[in-house]
Amino acid sequence: MNHNDRSIVGFVMVGHAMVHTYELSVPILMTIWLLEFSVTAAVLGTAVAVGYALFGVGALPGGVLVDRYGSRTLITACLVVMGLSFVLLSVAPGIGAVTAALAVWGIAASVYHPAGLTLISNGVRDRGRGFAYHGMAGNVGIAMGPLLTALLLLAFDWRVVVAILSVPALIAAVAGVLIDFDETAAVELADGGSDPHAGGQSLSSLVDDTRRLFTLAFVTVFVIVAFNGLYYRGILTFLPDLLGDFLAAAVGDVRLGLFAPDSPMAEEFDLAQYLYAGLLMVGIAGQYVSGRLTDVIEPEQGIVGMLAALTGIALVFAPIARAGLAPLLVVSIVLGFVLFALQPLTQATIAKYSPPDARGLSFGYTYLAIFGIGALGAAIVGTVRTYAPVWAVFAVLAAFSATGCLLAITLVRR
Repeated sequence: MNHNDRSIVGFVMVGHAMVHTYELSVPILMTIWLLEFSVTAAVLGTAVAVGYALFGVGALPGGVLVDRYGSRTLITACLVVMGLSFVLLSVAPGIGAVTAALAVWGIAASVYHPAGLTLISNGVRDRGRGFAYHGMAGNVGIAMGPLLTALLLLAFDWRVVVAILSVPALIAAVAGVLIDFDETAAVELADGGSDPHAGGQSLSSLVDDTRRLFTLAFVTVFVIVAFNGLYYRGILTFLPDLLGDFLAAAVGDVRLGLFAPDSPMAEEFDLAQYLYAGLLMVGIAGQYVSGRLTDVIEPEQGIVGMLAALTGIALVFAPIARAGLAPLLVVSIVLGFVLFALQPLTQATIAKYSPPDARGLSFGYTYLAIFGIGALGAAIVGTVRTYAPVWAVFAVLAAFSATGCLLAITLVRR
């Protein structure tokens, strides 16, 4: 990597880590909100799905704005508003206000992926490595969000914790203004010199770019990533709760052996939260391996393998998790690796099937699918979790990934 590559990758790594720090702190906070606001998993899952849906829906207008104004401005604005949304969340008096604060977060965070991935696609010459490091940083945030939240909850009320979490994004926004790089350094080398900001200037050009972008292959990619999003959001939103049940059956209440029964630490400590954070940390390795893999195989082939693996994991997760602590740890590690190994492969596939002058738009549409349509996964799984046995939750998840796998096979054959 040259100096420009390193500057861009460093910037997007920080932005990506912050987006997912906030995103994955929410499932940990949900375990408190279920008691704080006396709501069911179905109600809370639907409330949280609003913010997660906007996280996806806003990706499309975000992609249009990226093609018009560039990535730096969008990423910096994203960081500022995300920080302010968590300030609002810290003073939320009820579930309605929580929903509104998360909606603000979702709108702000929605522009990040089109902006960050466009910046890598058009500015980083070593694109495969850039996607790998970007994905790894996202997983640092994905893991550190719940871990940091869980640790802070041992010492502070959840409102104080949320206020503390608002600070890093504001600091990162200042750094984003100061760093220097060329957003289009890789366009001539990789894509024949097309102007990456040629599109997105009017409604008619948006329609033309959309028509040009939506080939049959790109439509297939769009649907594949939508099913991936349903699986991703569905499993990660309620996994802390599910892991808590499996751990209780495997080892009982470990707090009795670690803390005094009436201590605040005993009240706040939840082993499932730490297993959840560890599972997410394993995803860093998955991101790196998969990112480097995009340089040696066709990414569509990798998608087929990863979605097939996720289907198998969903089908065997509950029986293995009930077999004891060691099997639970093993299947959780495998899930964390495979779930996040899929991401660089999908990103490389999106870049492969989109022109550079509409790349922001392409990532906007696909992240609308991943996080917008995918947000329904939280509501679907929350409802199944409320009214059906655990095996039904994992059966629904397997159906999501299996459908995506079948579509990916057709993409490979074409």
